[in-house]
Amino acid sequence: MTINKKKEKGVKVVVIGGAGFIGSHVTDALVTRGFNVHIIDNLSGGDKANVNPKAVFHKADIRNLEDIKPIIKGADYVFHFAALPRVQYSIEHPIETNDVNVGGTLNVLIAAKEGGVKRVIYSASSSAYGDQKTMPLTETMIPNPKSPYGLQKYVGELYAKVWSEVHGLETVSLRYFNVYGPRLNPDGAYALAIGKFLKQRKEGKPLTIWGDGTQTRDFTHVSDVVRANLLAMESTKVGKGEVVNIGAGRNFSVNQLAKLIGGKVVHEPPRIEPHDTLADSSLAKKLLGWTPEVTLEEGIKELKKEFGIKD
Repeated sequence: MTINKKKEKGVKVVVIGGAGFIGSHVTDALVTRGFNVHIIDNLSGGDKANVNPKAVFHKADIRNLEDIKPIIKGADYVFHFAALPRVQYSIEHPIETNDVNVGGTLNVLIAAKEGGVKRVIYSASSSAYGDQKTMPLTETMIPNPKSPYGLQKYVGELYAKVWSEVHGLETVSLRYFNVYGPRLNPDGAYALAIGKFLKQRKEGKPLTIWGDGTQTRDFTHVSDVVRANLLAMESTKVGKGEVVNIGAGRNFSVNQLAKLIGGKVVHEPPRIEPHDTLADSSLAKKLLGWTPEVTLEEGIKELKKEFGIKD
């Protein structure tokens, strides 16, 4: 299903959550290649400033099926990034987050099926794994989510697979591992420790570490995630609800991350979260031809420069 480059111009693509961190980067890549890009975003987590001026922006909420149906209709591809992603927030607000992360995803799939969409690329989450006994994390492991958010994102994967099996809608789910990079909002839901640390360092404050800092994460650069999404759109080897890890394949402790950013640290009580994540991305290479390219050291150096932080 490799797309003919000459025919990309004018092909309609919908990016749901296109004003957000990852969605806006994917939008930029699609616009550069000449696609007719439409963005759906309610701006609850996104920023209008992130919206590519060459894309058509629709302020709409995925919880309202009738609002998104006409926007999605006639699109060839739909990228679904919209979510309420905060783990702690999902624990405190399970109904609201379920309405967006599960109900909203179901609406996207219904609108895509009814609107004649060829393929939906769903943004899944490594939080579906929860705690596992062995590393690295592989797609064959039984999910063990530790929060409503992790559970909700996993349910989204299952819905996508069912829609492929029952309705013939092509879907693929990409499980992201701690995405970071330019345009990351240090106060936003995807800020992770990196965004918080950079902001604290810039403000001359100590870096806040939750727990003892030995917990590890697989930090993946947004440019690598963008490539994975475009490859998932084009690959002839996916489309039947496959779940694919998108991670750098290296994990760093929060303490190591703090050292890369620099500055004093303070410790706060631990939060409910998996202790370790590390992606096995061999399936991504097999099905998408994708391998990560940006190292955490390179990515942090770039972000420190962006934040005006000097060592």
